[in-house]
Amino acid sequence: MGTLDGKVAVVTGAARGIGRAIAEALARDGADLALCDLQEEWLADVNASVSALGRKTATLAVDVSDAEAVGRAVDRVLETMGRVDILVNNAGITKDTLLVRMTEADWDAVLSVNLKGAFLMTKAVAKPMMKQRGGAIVNIASVIGLIGNAGQCNYAASKAGVIALTKSAAKELASRHVRVNAVAPGFIESKMTEALPADVREQMLAAIPLKRFGLPDDVAKVVVFLASEASSYITGQVVTVSGGMVM
Repeated sequence: MGTLDGKVAVVTGAARGIGRAIAEALARDGADLALCDLQEEWLADVNASVSALGRKTATLAVDVSDAEAVGRAVDRVLETMGRVDILVNNAGITKDTLLVRMTEADWDAVLSVNLKGAFLMTKAVAKPMMKQRGGAIVNIASVIGLIGNAGQCNYAASKAGVIALTKSAAKELASRHVRVNAVAPGFIESKMTEALPADVREQMLAAIPLKRFGLPDDVAKVVVFLASEASSYITGQVVTVSGGMVM
């Protein structure tokens, strides 16, 4: 038996990378999954891997920056799966460039998906979670939201906003036993980091005391902990998963 048996988890940006690792880790621990991404066909592989673990699944195409789409998606989860116990706000985008070159469109797009999306999804699941007097919301932030980064003013602002949203929502929802926490990953292995020149990789690794990039599963394990009863007395917190890059 897993620690999440009987629970229903919604994961946004679930098709690949950290989102997929989170979905699979939640499934291994017993949760049924509502898998969300911008296009439903992107979710075929993760849906197959979660289903192979014997979990009930639903795949939903949802633009998290669209309030009506978010509302429809959560309604469908409630109709088909009966409840929502866990929400992982993982959907996010980047449009990196220096501040003086950043367009208003670059700014708006990143804030709309990363911050407004987390707000809309949290708002949509808050009522059913409050009604059932229990739930766990885990927001995927970033160490960039804590320390900033040149060329990422929009991304840094969005993730700092996610951290502030986490703390405020935690205070609002605690009385109904709904916990809200955030995970702030550092440099995580991806196709992007694999393609970096050797000198750039070495420069990045030099800033990490543990001297390695993180793996998607390093983030996923922390999300499972924060989603489970093992963290029942933890809310409003930000856990950095960065190999000591941020202390």
